Amino acid sequence: MDMGLQNKTALITGSTKGIGKAIAKVMAAEGVNVIINGRKAADVDAAVAEIKAAYPTGAAFDLADPAQQTALFEAFPQVDILVNNMEIFQPMDYQAITDDVWERFFKVNVLSGNALAKFYLPKMLAQDFGRIIFIASEEAVMPSGEMPQYSMTKTMNLSLAKNLSKLTKGTNVTVNTVMPGPTKTEGVAAMLEDMYGDSDLPKEEWGRAFVKEHRPLSMIQRLIEPTEIGRFVTFVASPYSTGFSGEALRMEGGLVPTLY
Repeated sequence: MDMGLQNKTALITGSTKGIGKAIAKVMAAEGVNVIINGRKAADVDAAVAEIKAAYPTGAAFDLADPAQQTALFEAFPQVDILVNNMEIFQPMDYQAITDDVWERFFKVNVLSGNALAKFYLPKMLAQDFGRIIFIASEEAVMPSGEMPQYSMTKTMNLSLAKNLSKLTKGTNVTVNTVMPGPTKTEGVAAMLEDMYGDSDLPKEEWGRAFVKEHRPLSMIQRLIEPTEIGRFVTFVASPYSTGFSGEALRMEGGLVPTLY
């Protein structure tokens, strides 16, 4: 399906792997000028090479660093689509979480995306088109208790996006949040290695075992593929998604048991 995104420019943070790279691939296939972002130039170059048929532009910046945020803005002063995907996550015992950890998660998962939105939103409003999409998690609305420092930041993403959407009233600019469920990313693969690496369970069964044991309410009973998230986010970024604004859009496999 043609999403009507040809020649739009999208900045996708944290797009050298996982969900971010999957979003970049799908958007690039739709003719979007994709800006690949990551902290390390080598990772950015590798991701760009992988998607080279679509000629994305690399942007090696650590967006948790204000100085590098400024450098990014100078290099890419205007975008049509901003996907705030960059995040860190780690299962942690609550008593082991220090103030420094709380602050680091807040800085990376919330403040970096806020800084980008603050810079690009006025420009989107001026051209009367734009999409800002925060990638959150089902942890935002159904915390598991396994990583409270992460869940807190994902709930903040929902609130921030809702607040920013109020500034777009009557325009063709939208701000939304997409909440993926457990997804088969490199980070999740590392977590599964820690959990099941010493067990007798075959590696190909680790994902389903995790969902069964730790996310039993899931209707699909498997990890979500990054490309599935990429397709949905690309639709939300398209001109066909004008009915979504200020929404918390769930794509979590049905594991959140509430109606809303």
